[in-house]
Amino acid sequence: MRRIILLAVVGLITSSCDQTGTSSLQPIPGSITYGGQPRMKLTKSPIGSQVPHRFTDQWGDDVFETYIIQPDRSLRLVDRKIIERPF
Repeated sequence: MRRIILLAVVGLITSSCDQTGTSSLQPIPGSITYGGQPRMKLTKSPIGSQVPHRFTDQWGDDVFETYIIQPDRSLRLVDRKIIERPF
């Protein structure tokens, strides 16, 4: 009986946790949104469009980032792939 009550309490506690809090990517030097949102708004691009961005980071690795255009025309970083160069 105690196990059932304990499992019920644990279930209630964990079900109330925020599960949408996936770790968001933070901009790095070279990212479009590093240092804040860009001054220019993408007014002609549809909301929800993907914007690819490729650059070389401070260590010489290739970085591929994907942004999504938000309803307020800001950019949200959703994906980053870092391709390390061999010596």
